[in-house]
Amino acid sequence: MLRLIRETIVGLLFVVACQAAFAQPGGKKVVHDAEYYILEAQNGKKWAVEDGELDKKLAELSKGYGTPPNIVHFMWDDQPFGAVGIPAMQKIRGYETPVLNRIASQGIVFTRMYTEPSCTPSRAACLTGQHPIRNGMYTVGFPIEYHGLAADNVTIAEVLSQAGYATGCFGKLHLGDVEEAYPHNQGFDEAFWAVYNQVFSLWHAQAEAANAVIGLHPEVLAEDPYKLDKTFVQKGYVGYLEGKKGELAEEWGAGRTLEDYTKFDIEAQKRALDFIRRNALAKKPFYLAWWPQWTAFVPEPRKTSLQRGLVGDAYEEKLDPSADALIKTLEELGIAKNTLVVMMSDNGPMTHNPPPGAGMGEGVFRGGKGDFTEGGVRVSAQAWWPGMIRPGQVVHDIIHEVDLYTTFARLAGATKFLPRDCIIDGIDQTSLLINGDTHGRRDYVFVYTGPILGATVKDQYKKHWISSDPTASSGIGAAYYDLYNDPREQTPLLVNMLHFKEPFNRMRARHEAWMKVYPNREAARGPAYTGIANARPETEALSKPPEALKNLPYDVLDYIKELKNLPFDPTGEPDVGQ
Repeated sequence: MLRLIRETIVGLLFVVACQAAFAQPGGKKVVHDAEYYILEAQNGKKWAVEDGELDKKLAELSKGYGTPPNIVHFMWDDQPFGAVGIPAMQKIRGYETPVLNRIASQGIVFTRMYTEPSCTPSRAACLTGQHPIRNGMYTVGFPIEYHGLAADNVTIAEVLSQAGYATGCFGKLHLGDVEEAYPHNQGFDEAFWAVYNQVFSLWHAQAEAANAVIGLHPEVLAEDPYKLDKTFVQKGYVGYLEGKKGELAEEWGAGRTLEDYTKFDIEAQKRALDFIRRNALAKKPFYLAWWPQWTAFVPEPRKTSLQRGLVGDAYEEKLDPSADALIKTLEELGIAKNTLVVMMSDNGPMTHNPPPGAGMGEGVFRGGKGDFTEGGVRVSAQAWWPGMIRPGQVVHDIIHEVDLYTTFARLAGATKFLPRDCIIDGIDQTSLLINGDTHGRRDYVFVYTGPILGATVKDQYKKHWISSDPTASSGIGAAYYDLYNDPREQTPLLVNMLHFKEPFNRMRARHEAWMKVYPNREAARGPAYTGIANARPETEALSKPPEALKNLPYDVLDYIKELKNLPFDPTGEPDVGQ
């Protein structure tokens, strides 16, 4: 009987969600996750009033400047909450970012900005407004994976392009090495990007000689008489590409030395600022994704911060000056008051196997990159928009990076171009930006680790779904946490929070039932490094099976279709029923 009642309640809530999704006269609404409709049913009338007032403010702004607002998303890598924007916390870590701190003081500091646990998933989430479980980009990309963001996704660049925006992507993309994943094939007018991540700073012979990278450059190693398969590790790679919409990509730089790695960020900044100037002079609204690499995994001999680490030194010498150049450019062009700038990290710090001398460590929260604990997915973030965002704010509402997708679309007047045939996890948070604290429209987060649901956040409470929590002393993996009293998730609770068991189960049931109505997509699979106009012979060779394998009785590239079926996590299955 109890089971029947439970299933009936879940079913009714699901029906309500379905009705809400399709109840807009004249066409469908954007489809959100099931949990959103629970909030909308209770708060929708208040939100509608707020939206009317926001529309007036945005209309006045657009009338004054002749264009809707420009949007800049400035995102860097692998840093915890409090890494920037909070000077007291920086003093503890031994570095300073006065520019980023000043920018934070002039706008909003978010205390609950959530991301995905690692680079590729996080960047895919920003561009698609979806948790990567929905678009297949839930693993970190490395060469050569024959893998990338599929063309059937509708990116924010595509949405804003339809609204008349110029769109540019400069910096670290990390969304795959297949042609359809290239940013100029995903809606960006122009792009200059790093195909992979910071590990690329080690993919050269000098690093092999120092054992900073192992087995990539056999030419500097002793000859191994037992090595039979010379194709196991593919020789060569493509580091940097550039391209314009409708054209083939081109390789940039040799990408074989640490010097090339450093030069890339310099060039990316130059192009990002030029993109701003050109479009400001043309009075054309723009969306800029400027995602610098900003640090290498190779320590520099000279130390500049008290921390003496890669992170502290790079913050002071690279990231802060870049932020300064961005804000000064907007102010000099007279468009600062018509430009929203969101600055943030893409996920938590690299606490697992960090490079030597990195200075990467946990902050306030437990865990780091790759973890479903708060330290992996709760990051430094701030927003700046003079005249629209009140200065000096600290906002504690929950916001997730997928919300940038729908919020940017709203600000651009481009909501009508958002897709209606898939679930969009992003929620419009315009009211939070402009009205401030307590005006958020999200009180929940689903945290995936790869394709597995690792945890769920609701208000100040969190449930770990994966049964291998290392701190669980009760032997029961379904651990509950009060994030106000235990922000580091160190004391799992059960008996005193058992009343949350069924509410969390119902959340998950709605979430997964909605997936059956709108099934998840797969990532694109295919040969790497095609569609490059100036491809080196080495690059062309990498896009095909090695010559030594041409006479095999099967197609070497055909196997890549099955890569998605490989197991992801051996630590255990989610314990939904416990």
